Amino acid sequence: MPTEKPRYTVIVDEELLRQIDDFRFENRYPSRSAATLDLIRLGFEALEKKKGNTSD
Repeated sequence: MPTEKPRYTVIVDEELLRQIDDFRFENRYPSRSAATLDLIRLGFEALEKKKGNTSD
């Protein structure tokens, strides 16, 4: 299914790939890309929370 969304490639080591795959299967994501995308979003949310906590 083609998409007009931008794409890019990320190279990871075997351990990080295993962690991504574990996260994917534990949370029933349909693809590695979907799991990785959610992990990126979760990371950004955590950064925002951290920023908010340090500005008090």
